[in-house]
Amino acid sequence: MNRIILDFLGQLKENNNREWFQKNKKMYEEAKASMEGFVDALIPEITLFDPSVRFVSGKDCLFRIFRDVRFSKDKSPYKLNMGAWISGGGRKSSGPGYYLHIQPGESMLAGGVYMPDPDQLKKIRQEIFYNAPEFKAILENKSAKKCFNGLSEWDKQKLPPKDFPRDFPDIDLLKFRHYTVAHMMTDKQLLEKDFVKYVIKVFGLMRPLNVFLDRALNG
Repeated sequence: MNRIILDFLGQLKENNNREWFQKNKKMYEEAKASMEGFVDALIPEITLFDPSVRFVSGKDCLFRIFRDVRFSKDKSPYKLNMGAWISGGGRKSSGPGYYLHIQPGESMLAGGVYMPDPDQLKKIRQEIFYNAPEFKAILENKSAKKCFNGLSEWDKQKLPPKDFPRDFPDIDLLKFRHYTVAHMMTDKQLLEKDFVKYVIKVFGLMRPLNVFLDRALNG
């Protein structure tokens, strides 16, 4: 991965304003192009184990750096990261996919389904309810656990969902609002020569979760 992405984001953190951004727009464009190029390099490799991404490009997957500040107390105009959602529908897809998040000191890889709508969430929970042993086996795979330790707990419900029996032995698995896993990375790892291979290995370990979730949503 090109160092310019980290350099740009590091400077943006200290200068999150439109005046600085306009003066350094060329640096932003170079960082954006580098990020798109990196995602373009990932897609053919992901296609080897997940053909659903074969028709998207880095441009389709990359999120905008501009923040929507309409309903936020934080009026900072720009995100402090560059992110890409790699899935069959690109960044607008609500199904399973692979997420690349680049941010100095906070970079990560993630997979699964983030922010499913109520109907999607119910389908996922039903699939887990009827196939809990299979789902737990995916999460407890030894190689996977070394890479990401279980589902991300963020925004998890405290109470069981109403549509399922409270005495279900694995009721805790139905309390999640997002079914995602994450793997944190250091800045040093981002700059290593074999970083593409590293990312592909991690995404490959996330693939079984995505297969399960895709089945839940699409049957």
